[in-house]
Amino acid sequence: MPNERPLAVVILAAGQGKRMQDPTKPKVLYEIAGKPLVGHVLDLANKIHSTKQVVIIGFGRDQVKAYVESSYQGVDFAVQEEQHGTGHAMMQTATHLADFDGDILVLYGDVPLLTQETVTRLIENHRSSNAKATVLSSILDDPTGYGRIVRTADGKHLERIVEERDASAEIRQIKEWNSGIYVFDSIALYPILQELEPNNDQGEYYLTDVFTFLTELFGPDAVSVIMTSDPTEVAGINTKDQLTALEAEYYTRQAVAS
Repeated sequence: MPNERPLAVVILAAGQGKRMQDPTKPKVLYEIAGKPLVGHVLDLANKIHSTKQVVIIGFGRDQVKAYVESSYQGVDFAVQEEQHGTGHAMMQTATHLADFDGDILVLYGDVPLLTQETVTRLIENHRSSNAKATVLSSILDDPTGYGRIVRTADGKHLERIVEERDASAEIRQIKEWNSGIYVFDSIALYPILQELEPNNDQGEYYLTDVFTFLTELFGPDAVSVIMTSDPTEVAGINTKDQLTALEAEYYTRQAVAS
């Protein structure tokens, strides 16, 4: 990778997954191919040679921590006692990463098909463009339920990311959606996290608000957006049907790769 810098990976894994219909089991411990979802994500973090890994735990945290510690070495844990949004989740990592000088890759514990190739391209783009943050997006014919990428009039820069619940009818027509996978310059990120406010329909601290602050502070080139042409690799899991579908896709991709 160009402009080699230390790389940390943060994995958001605090959610319950209520639609999985088991009130005792954290969503990230459901399995694909015999491995918990969060294990697939930690495997990816190891493949890209991250120097520090932080898993954000909350619901069922003892179960998640026990699995991770039994299968992986050197992973830190940040506890999100109550879930108040992705921005709030990242705030919990400050004791681990506020003094870290490098890039922070944000991943989700329920997104098991993301490839090393795409993540490498994301990080390379982030570093070569000297951005303060880089967003991974994709296109869906029907992106209902996802945050939308709102670009500037010339299409070259990110204007803002709008969650569907906060979006106008016009913004909901946008087909480019936010995967939630980002790279941040750590030194730029943590001061801005302290400025976030829960000024939205859900009363949550949105990590996506960081991008607006960054462009206001450093100009439009502070935030880069790259796109994956494969929306399935950034698909998350919220239901058992989605788990079944992604497991089938996982086996298909493994067969093609072999």
